[in-house]
Amino acid sequence: MNDARRKAINDAISKLEEAKAELETARDEEQEYYDNMPEAFQNGEKGEKASDAVSKLEDAINDLDNAISLAQEAVEG
Repeated sequence: MNDARRKAINDAISKLEEAKAELETARDEEQEYYDNMPEAFQNGEKGEKASDAVSKLEDAINDLDNAISLAQEAVEG
């Protein structure tokens, strides 16, 4: 792999890491929102939506982790 492609991939990795950090912040805020709901709301529609959002954000974070790892492996050769 030449230096230009290596740099481009490293730049993409940095962007993926930034996106992951933003999603982690959103996930943490949504989890806090859910945790601070009264129990009646947690068991209702609002709680279900918040819990589902946390789960989907966690999946997205895991997918980004995988993408970052694969891209790093590509650069390392």
